[in-house]
Amino acid sequence: MKDRLPHEKGFHVSWDQIHRDSRALAWRLDGHGPDNGGWRAVVAITRGGMAPAMIVSRELDIRIVDTISVKSYNHQAQTEPRVIKAPQADIMGKDGEGVLVIDDLVDTGKTLELVRRLYPKAHFATVYAKPAGRAMVDSYITEVSQDTWIFFPWDMALQYVEPYRGRD
Repeated sequence: MKDRLPHEKGFHVSWDQIHRDSRALAWRLDGHGPDNGGWRAVVAITRGGMAPAMIVSRELDIRIVDTISVKSYNHQAQTEPRVIKAPQADIMGKDGEGVLVIDDLVDTGKTLELVRRLYPKAHFATVYAKPAGRAMVDSYITEVSQDTWIFFPWDMALQYVEPYRGRD
């Protein structure tokens, strides 16, 4: 068997699957907020967290939704994460208490580590989690191995794929 590139160990997520898993995340979070079980706001980590955050906010009837933009990649190379757009200060308060911070995936945990330093009392939730970053997440739905590459529907196009064992 030939050596495979890391991204060839893929976990393909369809729009239907991200919708189902994001709803499951909402159900897991329902009633666990600090305000009699409720949450004050949802903050999506852009860009991957936007679809799950929309679904979670809809399911939990949370009308205040904002974003935080963190840049940690530069032309396919990972760099030190930095905030390039913060959520509104009045939404986050001094420490993020009562706010759900949502992302699609925690990989190494570097992005969430940065955001957690800014808002230590926020609740951090992702749809998918890898072992290296799992400690940065309070809630998640599915764990995948560290060497799995997740293909999200917003990153994909339909095209032919060669069979796993090659062609005859």
